[in-house]
Amino acid sequence: MVDHEVSIVAVMAAMGLSSVTVGRVSRLWGKSAARNGGRTHLLLGHLLDTAAVAGVMWDRYLSVAFRRRLDEVSGGRGKLWFMWVCGIHDCGKACPAFQAMDAVEAAPVLASGLVWGRLPTDRRKKWRHDVAGAALLKPRLIAEWGSEESAGWVWPLVAGHHGAFPSVRGLQPPHREVQGKGVGWEEAQRAVVDVFTRAVGFEDLAGVRPVGALRKAEQLALSGLIVMADWIASDSSQFPGLAEAAFVSLAGSRDRAEAAWGRLGLRGGWQGLPLPDDRLGPLTGRLGVSPRASQRELLERAWSMPVPGLQVVEAPMGEGKTKAALAAAEVLAARFGFDGVFVAMPSQATSDPMYEQVLQWARSFDPELDSQVALLHGRRRFNAWWRAIWEGKPRPDDDRSACGHGTGQGVGFGDEDYGAIDEDADYGLQPAEPSAGCVLGAGADGPAHWFLGNKRGLLTAFAVGTIDHLLHAATRTRHVMLRFAGLAGKVVVIDEVHAADIYMRQFLVEALRWLGQAGVPVVLLSATLPPAQRQLYVDAYLSGVLGVADVREVVPEPGGYPCVTVAYGLGGRAVVETSREAVPSWRGSVPVALSWLPDVDPAGVRVADAVWECVAEGGVALVVVNQVARAQGIFEALRERGLGGDVHLLHARLCAAHRADRTAECLRLMGPEAGSDRPHRMVVVATQLAEQSFDVDADVLVTDLAPTDLLLQRIGRLHRHSGTRRAGVHRVPRVLVTGVEAGRDGVPEFLWASRAIYGTWSLLRAAALVTEAAGPLAAADARSVPLETAGGWSIPADVPGLVARAYGDEAVCPEGWREADVWRQWQARELKRMDEAGKYLLCRPREWAFPTLEGLHYAGSRAATEEELDAVVRDGESTVEVVIVRRVPGGYRTVDGTWLGVHGEVDDDEVTDRLMGGTLRLPSSLTEAARTGLRPLPGWSGRPWLQYLPALVLEQEGATLLGKQRVSYDGDLGLVVERQ
Repeated sequence: MVDHEVSIVAVMAAMGLSSVTVGRVSRLWGKSAARNGGRTHLLLGHLLDTAAVAGVMWDRYLSVAFRRRLDEVSGGRGKLWFMWVCGIHDCGKACPAFQAMDAVEAAPVLASGLVWGRLPTDRRKKWRHDVAGAALLKPRLIAEWGSEESAGWVWPLVAGHHGAFPSVRGLQPPHREVQGKGVGWEEAQRAVVDVFTRAVGFEDLAGVRPVGALRKAEQLALSGLIVMADWIASDSSQFPGLAEAAFVSLAGSRDRAEAAWGRLGLRGGWQGLPLPDDRLGPLTGRLGVSPRASQRELLERAWSMPVPGLQVVEAPMGEGKTKAALAAAEVLAARFGFDGVFVAMPSQATSDPMYEQVLQWARSFDPELDSQVALLHGRRRFNAWWRAIWEGKPRPDDDRSACGHGTGQGVGFGDEDYGAIDEDADYGLQPAEPSAGCVLGAGADGPAHWFLGNKRGLLTAFAVGTIDHLLHAATRTRHVMLRFAGLAGKVVVIDEVHAADIYMRQFLVEALRWLGQAGVPVVLLSATLPPAQRQLYVDAYLSGVLGVADVREVVPEPGGYPCVTVAYGLGGRAVVETSREAVPSWRGSVPVALSWLPDVDPAGVRVADAVWECVAEGGVALVVVNQVARAQGIFEALRERGLGGDVHLLHARLCAAHRADRTAECLRLMGPEAGSDRPHRMVVVATQLAEQSFDVDADVLVTDLAPTDLLLQRIGRLHRHSGTRRAGVHRVPRVLVTGVEAGRDGVPEFLWASRAIYGTWSLLRAAALVTEAAGPLAAADARSVPLETAGGWSIPADVPGLVARAYGDEAVCPEGWREADVWRQWQARELKRMDEAGKYLLCRPREWAFPTLEGLHYAGSRAATEEELDAVVRDGESTVEVVIVRRVPGGYRTVDGTWLGVHGEVDDDEVTDRLMGGTLRLPSSLTEAARTGLRPLPGWSGRPWLQYLPALVLEQEGATLLGKQRVSYDGDLGLVVERQ
């Protein structure tokens, strides 16, 4: 065995290498002084640094489950093998194409006798060192391991460490000179591999041969961990260059890695979570919940599953699904060796309250774990807890959840090119740096700001973010392995899973396949999941588990609602179980009265009249419409009728500060803790923001027609909390359905915006189901507001049946509605969207059964910005986020009036906060004009958070022209867009 204290020079001498070879290997550089903090770093030094970082990751970061798998495939040498495979990644730098890249560094290499001729200058023929490494390593592995199968899954790990996996055809160099010609290069390249292998601790390369193979999804996770180790070891501030081989040793690299890990404050999550003493303890003790029957059912399933698997939880709104899912995650992590949790939410707005809930939950295991909980979305700066923990700002006054806006009120392939996409870095920052008040390297008891860098957010032990982060991990995009590695060691919880439309669903299905193959426990939550989607998700997960492209394992019909379905693989066969007996809901079903309110006028005047009558004698009304302009019109009409401060407006075109404040105010007045603060009269006019994960309690709901599952979600805001005091007129929950009217022959006509968002078919079927309860649409009296109702639904008892019928195969519409024709049009559109998504899926269907990562990125997406990557997983027109400023004499002011300076200069962190409170996302109709006409203000150059953010400058009259539209911002209405 090698003495790890000795230098690589001594290792080479002990191996009997010639002095010429020793001299040549000792000149090969891995990091140039020009790009490494002014100090050259030898190639073997960087390989050993990366291996040493991997050793620390094994001890302090990798999940027990993944360590167990690496032990299995390496014959019990998991840590050593992990160090080797991480460190060997850059062996391809031992070739002329790389060594010639820097003339200063190339000189000693040439002087040692490693020479090259003229190298191609055509960028299309550039020979990348990641591919060069695979090209030189692959034949050696085959020869010395005696197994093409073993070599076949290892060489792509080297070839793909800069973000993309080439096909085997790509390992053929375009010219002999680029890889190295002659005996000298051959000996040097062989020596680099052998010396590194011996220095790490193996006798020779043959001794590295694995005894088994990781599954493809596990290979993807391993590839991401290799990238992580490489990126940490490539930080010149943590790993200063060593230009003399006599100073390079594994022991030295270990010391450097340990010190860097501590300075960066990196750590894993639970690191071996013990089993709870009490089977219900994760609910009763940790979360303080008196378990409901549905929560008990989920937790019992988590205890009884013999292997990690999929759990699909269907339960009514307000049932406590998310807390039960966290409790189940604790059990699954403890039983199977996972190290953290990722909770995926449908939107930024729903992520914030979940982040604060997960913060409190993580703190219950260890107070230091709250600094390991990441919030992954672009507006996290406006979450008070995020800023307190990750940016060193004052913590909220009490220990309750707080969501304020932070102002005190509530791709090339070049070497070391890590790509441009960063969905975690707010507003395109690369990397996302903490504010000036933060101290980097605060140690293990503080947040690790390294995780805020490009594509690293999911690598934190605990993370809450939009579902996009999960979907990105299923796209054929650069560095997808880094995202997937962040998921593979965690329990994954996906809330409101029904919210994924057919386009997004393709990526969700792909993600479930990969997670299933990686053996990752997944918990899906929904109140309104169509049976076909339940079947789809089960089949996708089992497809990964079994390694088969197409699986169809029929899900048994649940015995009732709520229910829990589980799916896993055991002994090479699929197992699917579901709740065979009815699980009682925490509260009995309540009749909800439905009435039609025919209206397709975007101004919504009639809706305002109806709302006024509903709350004339008191009450809390929630109005949910499908268009921002319609919400603004209804809000203005209600104010004109005298509601004044009793009416609130909430939509996506409010700037960040106003939206955060209004959301917090609505939750305070209508949330579960409202108590005596709940007003006598109040109206909230909102768009789809109020559709889900908005924990408010309304007496009456007025809603535009939406697809049945989403309509039921909106109804879930009615009479939501027990013990709420209500006026007698509101003792029965009541829904007025609008946004539709009877057209010719009684066929419903819908708002244009509704048709554009949801399509006619799903709206038509929803209208048919409402008609069964509320009576024919044509019979509604358009001259008065319907205060009495003819019928309704029983909620939650009717929920699964309504959703199943809405998305089933049987016709539900009355004769004359031309349902079949509409369905064919809808089906053609949906199939087109599915095909469009297929272009970006991580794995093409015909390649799903391939055993290795070879060729994964062939013809892959090359999305280069966050907006483009979002467009990959969300089938919508791209939009632009801007910050609103107002031009005033002599300079600019923020939305709240804070002075900025002549060129928009920002003097300190507080002013930055106030300025960024004015951020909002423009409607897609303004995207082209915004991209061509808007730029950051000159005073923002070099300022974190601001230098990439376009300014929407409102002139002194309060508006500006953007393209052909007049744009203004009203403190009450939000962004107002008027076509000129």
